[in-house]
Amino acid sequence: MKRLLITGAAGGLGRTMRHRLAHMAEIIRLSDIAEIDAPGPNEEVMRCDLADADAVMRLVEGCDGIVHFGGVSLESPFQTILNGNIVGTYNLYEAARAHGCPRILFASSNHVVGFYPQDRHLTATDPMKPDSLYAVSKCFGEALASLYHDKFGQETAIVRIGSCFEKPTNRRMLATWFAADDFAALIERIFAVPRLGLPIIWGVSENAQMWWNNDAIGWLGWQPKDSSDRFRDAVEATPMPAPDDPTVRWQGGGFCAEPIYKDKTE
Repeated sequence: MKRLLITGAAGGLGRTMRHRLAHMAEIIRLSDIAEIDAPGPNEEVMRCDLADADAVMRLVEGCDGIVHFGGVSLESPFQTILNGNIVGTYNLYEAARAHGCPRILFASSNHVVGFYPQDRHLTATDPMKPDSLYAVSKCFGEALASLYHDKFGQETAIVRIGSCFEKPTNRRMLATWFAADDFAALIERIFAVPRLGLPIIWGVSENAQMWWNNDAIGWLGWQPKDSSDRFRDAVEATPMPAPDDPTVRWQGGGFCAEPIYKDKTE
């Protein structure tokens, strides 16, 4: 690719992935509403509020691919989620449509199925059961990607990211952990295959404890190599939570217990 756009480049995922993806394009365009670290040799920075449609239109111009990490990543008041995750995602897809439909990786979330119990094994065809307003915004993003694929041919990989951190820190994350190198390898395949379509992919490593089934995307040629098992002894040495604790009851963990936050003006 000539230019790959990474939105949300100042966030946790953006900071983790930008250097791992540097080889994928001649120019990596980094964007966020927040300040971004100084660009590297083949990086360029464009600050952008995703809720600003004109700014997003300029942001997407000249891009051959988009890794969309941008938006709100935690449960927040609805207005905050509306601007960052709903209006912002709509603006991104409209800009992509105007600029030739560059392939998109949409960072969805495991929280779209957060209210399934941890003893339920899921495929991508199981109905959504969002655990938060944040998760509802990701359900919207998945539906928007489906609409733009069917109506305009916009290809999107919907990646329902588990827990992409340095290591798992609780029992739930033994099942949801997603190693950064596995994620980078997945992104490479998403932009390498000649035809993508609209796959829903569970963003998870090859953990022994597993709730989600990726058999349907074998054609992508991606196989995670890391596993949370090497952290299991350390995690299981911590005290066992109570049986009704959301972190051991629901796939969405603590998000299932979050209140509905209100803006201070409400």
